[in-house]
Amino acid sequence: MKTPNRLQPLIDDGLIDDVLQRLKSGKEADVYTVRCGDAIHCAKVYKEASQRSFRQAVQYQEGRKVRNSRDARAMQKGSKFGRKQQEEVWHTAEVDALFRLAHAGVRVPQPSICLDGVLIMELITDGEGAVAPRLSDVTLSEETAVAHFHLMLRNIVRMLCAGLVHGDLSEFNVLLDAQGPVIIDLPQAVDAAANNHAQAMFMRDVTNITEYYAQFAPSLRQTRYGKEIWALYEDGKLTPETPLSGHVVEETHEVDMGALLDEIIAAEDDFYARQRAAQARDDE
Repeated sequence: MKTPNRLQPLIDDGLIDDVLQRLKSGKEADVYTVRCGDAIHCAKVYKEASQRSFRQAVQYQEGRKVRNSRDARAMQKGSKFGRKQQEEVWHTAEVDALFRLAHAGVRVPQPSICLDGVLIMELITDGEGAVAPRLSDVTLSEETAVAHFHLMLRNIVRMLCAGLVHGDLSEFNVLLDAQGPVIIDLPQAVDAAANNHAQAMFMRDVTNITEYYAQFAPSLRQTRYGKEIWALYEDGKLTPETPLSGHVVEETHEVDMGALLDEIIAAEDDFYARQRAAQARDDE
């Protein structure tokens, strides 16, 4: 196949020997299989900001660390240099997340290098050595769906214990190898403690994964793992091995409707009394 322009410099530098095929064209990057010596790897070529359909929304950038104040100011102003730095942060965020999560025991591709908007990493394969399919492309038995769902939950928990929330997790960015699910696509991963949107993103991630597996195991729709895991995380009680039940006891309070109406009426009386007093002062 014709060598993509963004990969040619890596071939010229001897980092890649050959480009074998394009695996997919996504909303943020094109992905290729490449040969590096005797090994086959995956090359993720990030698209320019103007070509991406996945925008670097403010909620994903919040809480990300920048090398120095000069870069931060440039990124805030949106200057040419600032936009370049923003792109660099977007690219390196995935590399940083992959190293961090692999160290924490989360099943992700092992990263190698990231250079000029190209990430070289491990190629995930199935039991027969072919490129692993995405979850969206497979059909599971109920038993397998339940087993893989719990494997995914453990990975999500390990990710949160490592301080990260995927932010865009679904069946479209999880691969299935011989051992089970492998999480991919992490440039938008957010800091669980530093990002104010982290909880909402986490809940959405768990909901998406639950809904996918519930297609094959409908009983999973009755679970509430997202709320349970986040509550444990906020209380400082979450560990990679914390037992989970999938149930949350919601706090309920009986409402005294009579007392509530009395408070509303009293508030209205107070409001109108203050209005009359103000009007009387204006008339004097």
